[in-house]
Amino acid sequence: MNILKGKVWTFGDDVDTDAIIPARYLNTFDPGELALHCMEDADPTFAAKVSPGDIIVAGKNFGCGSSREHAPLAIKAAGVSCVIAESFARIFYRNAINIGLPILESAQAAASLQEGRQVEINLEEGKISDLSSGSTFTAVPFPPFMQGIMAKGGLINYIREKKNKK
Repeated sequence: MNILKGKVWTFGDDVDTDAIIPARYLNTFDPGELALHCMEDADPTFAAKVSPGDIIVAGKNFGCGSSREHAPLAIKAAGVSCVIAESFARIFYRNAINIGLPILESAQAAASLQEGRQVEINLEEGKISDLSSGSTFTAVPFPPFMQGIMAKGGLINYIREKKNKK
């Protein structure tokens, strides 16, 4: 889980939770159903094009808007392995961690990575490599306890395992 590879899909600044998963689909928590509509209002063809392991790259304030947990859940269920952005809305940031969706903040990567490029990410080091151009970028990696949450697939699984070890 510490090394991710995938194709880049780019989005701009201020991608809100309604663009990630429109409110008309909030009547379900079924990840498979949410995945079918992921990014629908930003790119209606995204869910049909994205492949497991692919990576979303966006500008500033990704995930702004409502506090719906559906947004990172839809992204993860669509097969996206990581979201890289210049910055994230704080509630989206926390919700992504809670459901085990890796996210990285890197202004340089967000400005430089182009759609269709192949990227390798070392989550432990915060290293982002554009395999197409050879460029590398850095992001602040999560501290070990947050990496543990990601490795367990989210906060609930992490707590459940800790509790069972006692």
